Amino acid sequence: MAYTPRLKELMKKVEESRASRVGINYPRMSPDERRAVLQKFHPDFIEDGFRKIKVGVNKGARLPYEMADVFEAWSRLRDVKLDLQAKPAYDVDILIIGGGGAGASAALEATAAGANVMIATKLRFGDANTMMAQGGIQAADKENDTPAIHYLDVVGGGRFENVPELARALVMDAPLVIKWLEAMGTMFDKKEDGTMITIHGGGTSRKRMHAARDYTGAEIMRTLRDEVLNKGITVVEFSPAVEVILDDQGCAAGAVLYNLETEQYLIARAKTVILATGGSGRLHYRGFPTSNHYGATADGLVIGYRAGAKTIYADSIQYHPTGGAYPPQLLGLLVTEKTRALGATPLNINGEQFVYHLETRDVESSAIICECAERKLGVPLPTGITAVWLDSPLIELTHGEGTIERQLPAMLRQFHRFDVDIRKEPMLIYPTLHYQNGGLLIDENGLSNVENLYVAGETAGGIHGTNRLMGNSLLDIIVFGRRAGRDAAAKSKEMPVPEGLNLGHVDSYHRELEETGAADGRVSPILLPHYTHR
Repeated sequence: MAYTPRLKELMKKVEESRASRVGINYPRMSPDERRAVLQKFHPDFIEDGFRKIKVGVNKGARLPYEMADVFEAWSRLRDVKLDLQAKPAYDVDILIIGGGGAGASAALEATAAGANVMIATKLRFGDANTMMAQGGIQAADKENDTPAIHYLDVVGGGRFENVPELARALVMDAPLVIKWLEAMGTMFDKKEDGTMITIHGGGTSRKRMHAARDYTGAEIMRTLRDEVLNKGITVVEFSPAVEVILDDQGCAAGAVLYNLETEQYLIARAKTVILATGGSGRLHYRGFPTSNHYGATADGLVIGYRAGAKTIYADSIQYHPTGGAYPPQLLGLLVTEKTRALGATPLNINGEQFVYHLETRDVESSAIICECAERKLGVPLPTGITAVWLDSPLIELTHGEGTIERQLPAMLRQFHRFDVDIRKEPMLIYPTLHYQNGGLLIDENGLSNVENLYVAGETAGGIHGTNRLMGNSLLDIIVFGRRAGRDAAAKSKEMPVPEGLNLGHVDSYHRELEETGAADGRVSPILLPHYTHR
């Protein structure tokens, strides 16, 4: 579906102002201006979308309604009889729940350390937000950059609320991660002399974004998946975990898996467990569209929380400023931040830039919402929503013809499917639900407060504070996936086979639900989004 005649008419104002905008930088906001636009327009600051949870280890914590609903819900095992003392279907040193970048990285490191590892994943191995990440991965490995400078960007972008030890681990491991990935075959963009090409992202003070065109996540996941399969690591697909199992000491000792094909519940016993199930974008907070893959339904958050794992910043959600808005088939599709890093600028209906194009994601999103909701200068779409322009043709004027085809082939093809040529026509964008900033609290090795229960990837919290910078998610899944894998392997070597497997924590959770009346008939984890009810 190409742009309508009315949209093409409105587009003329963008075209008329383009020449005057080449090489001109819109001023950045002051700290006071950033604070003001966030507090008024960012969904994290709008209180009517939150309530306090009534049960669990963080009772009284503020959560989005949609997340509180899956936390305040009965277990899927409420009326299921299981014999946890019988021989388990799977018996391993380390059970990794989740088959994205964090789970794969953990599996590779744990296997290298001599552990017997199994990955259980809800969909196919690799069906994860990792595969969908586009723009790049940060690492301070150039002469004008250091992990210390990277750290300052991370903490500033996180509103100075990051757990310092986690932010430090992230940036210190980053150059090693790039070398590790490249050694396994990840094909990063390079100059003819072999030098890594790096670019800016929103909120970065140095060009440290490494990319593989705009397929970076897919390229990294290809590398990790191939390596896992080449190492012969066991992968069980279509088998999400529905509860963590504890032993008689209260330590994580496995999980109950649900086979989506046979509809059987199966017991997996393990000396250590790593939760790497991803985020929660498919809960569609506040009705936002999402860039997340189909399985991102907060499963790891739910089962980890029921087992007693504490949360941190679970009420902090990232809305990516540039989600597709039109054509309607692209609603919520991620338009990579690399598009703005290359010079595309957001414009209102009058063809005017209204925000610096590389503000941090929370500020950029808030400014777009403000332009549409308060200033009423958004572009009205045939679908009944408003959006703003993202002037992608400016990239070609700035960097030369062919830049988009070389650097943004995925974006070019996605829009071309619906007869929009982003080399000649600007995109229509609006913020899309993108990332779970907070999650289950971990230490530097990915260990939660529940003994032997590790967390890595988007399920973990504290690394990014309450706002993540571009390129630090692909980094964190590998940094903390590897750290969790190594530590879990070392711990499993010292441990006997766990005994007294039980789900007593689930019974206790149910008693809290009964006392508070909070569950209201809901069951979780939901496993797949409920689109029939939307």
